Amino acid sequence: MQFAYINGVTLHYQLISAPAGKPVLVFANSLGTDFRIWRDVIIRLVGEFAIFTYDMRGHGLSDTGSTPYTIDDHVGDLAGLLDYLSVKDAVICGLSVGGLVAQGLYATRPELVQALILCDTAHKIGTPEFWNTRIDAVNGSGIASIADSILQRWFTPAFHNERASDLAGYRNMVVRQPVSGYSGTCAALRDADFTEAAKRIAVPAICIVGDQDGSTPPDLVLELAKLIPRARYEVIKDAGHIPCVEQPEMLVAVMRAFIDEFKLGGKS
Repeated sequence: MQFAYINGVTLHYQLISAPAGKPVLVFANSLGTDFRIWRDVIIRLVGEFAIFTYDMRGHGLSDTGSTPYTIDDHVGDLAGLLDYLSVKDAVICGLSVGGLVAQGLYATRPELVQALILCDTAHKIGTPEFWNTRIDAVNGSGIASIADSILQRWFTPAFHNERASDLAGYRNMVVRQPVSGYSGTCAALRDADFTEAAKRIAVPAICIVGDQDGSTPPDLVLELAKLIPRARYEVIKDAGHIPCVEQPEMLVAVMRAFIDEFKLGGKS
């Protein structure tokens, strides 16, 4: 396992190298998960790209630190990790809050970003009322109290009916996250708004969404794609909010086509 002390917290990360000249792919996880959600994508890409992924503060094996968070806290952690590893011009792939972090990284440190793959995310996610209600629920009764409703948004009915063991495992993942880290990131989501910043994105970008996403539905992700100049938009069939788990082969195919189209190369 690999760890680094960044911005006052210890962050858990994984770096898998590749031959020179290959792009660096950076993966940022969603709320209530850790970098294991990317496993079935990463195993299909190892050797083709250098791969970097990490657990956001308050998630996985990373420290929680002081809460609540702002989106700038999460953005600063990713920037700090990339500086620590001397990575520039990376392809940033972020899911949900990870997609907001990716947008924030471009807005503040554009030299670190060669392209953006924005999965099941938006320029602004949810309302203050929605996030405040969730914060109150998890602080008062724990993440388990809302876990079933989370999983309904994350995964399709087919996943629920056919992959009971996997569903149980992902439920374990979300309920075992630190409550303060989870609610702290809810506050970051509540206050994050990249509506204007998205209009200034000048690197290649693609917005990807599962056709049955219950957290950031296709229409919302399409709004983001329309804000970003010349952004691509792709819908993954038979997937909910986490297509890297439900449809990794389809997601990898979309990512490869995007990278090939823009001839993205290694510059780190």
